[in-house]
Amino acid sequence: MIVAAHNEATVIGKCLDSLLEGTEPDELDIIVVANGCSDATAAVARTRRGVRVIELTEAGKALALNAGDAAATTFPRVYLDADVVLTKGALSELADALDELAPQGVHAVMPRRSLVTTGRTLPVRAYYAINSRLPIFEDALFGRGVITLSRAGRARFDRFPNQVADDLFLDSLFDSAEKRQIATATSFVQTPVRARDLIRTLARVRAGNVRLRATHTGIRETKRSSWLRDVVLPRPTLLPAAVCYVAITVIAALRARRQREGSWGRDNSTR
Repeated sequence: MIVAAHNEATVIGKCLDSLLEGTEPDELDIIVVANGCSDATAAVARTRRGVRVIELTEAGKALALNAGDAAATTFPRVYLDADVVLTKGALSELADALDELAPQGVHAVMPRRSLVTTGRTLPVRAYYAINSRLPIFEDALFGRGVITLSRAGRARFDRFPNQVADDLFLDSLFDSAEKRQIATATSFVQTPVRARDLIRTLARVRAGNVRLRATHTGIRETKRSSWLRDVVLPRPTLLPAAVCYVAITVIAALRARRQREGSWGRDNSTR
């Protein structure tokens, strides 16, 4: 398992504890790649049993993922965001499911995602009332903070490209029949606290997706009308939430255009 971590001292302990709960010593090979950290991320990770820590002076998720891959020797290969918490035993469930589904040509599995919206402002909760129901997430590797690949699945690519959208990149390597959501495993994904945090995050993600599509082929395109056709029309009571969803999406899209050549940030509201 590879955890790329940049200044995640406030959250990585909880992430690692959720992985280690109920496991035996040496049962998991967890590699935390602390990249460009100015906080205690590496020190916190070292306090957890059996966790290997690699420290890189330069910040960069792709750089960290590649360094972790170079040090990892076990399969299945799991890539986990440092702020994501998994349910107890989720790793074993994902690994077992991948072994069971391999004869069917499945090479990538992911947990069910649970969006944490408690304590968020009304516009953020409204946005995710729509986002959480979009059918694109039924078979998407992105948006969950954790992806598990078989040996054959990992062989689909050489190195992570120097792109922000690493999960969208992995998603593009597999068709729907080759990946599967495992409903018994859950990843708890933190959502931004305020609308401005959400817009900043969405703009970063959208700009990263644009960059990836400009340099790689076969990247999944977003169905722009899905929020209306697949979510709101079957559930008219969600119309007020849809107003927030559309407004936030449009503002983020406009900001993303200015970020394509800019620096990259992240949502710090939950850290």
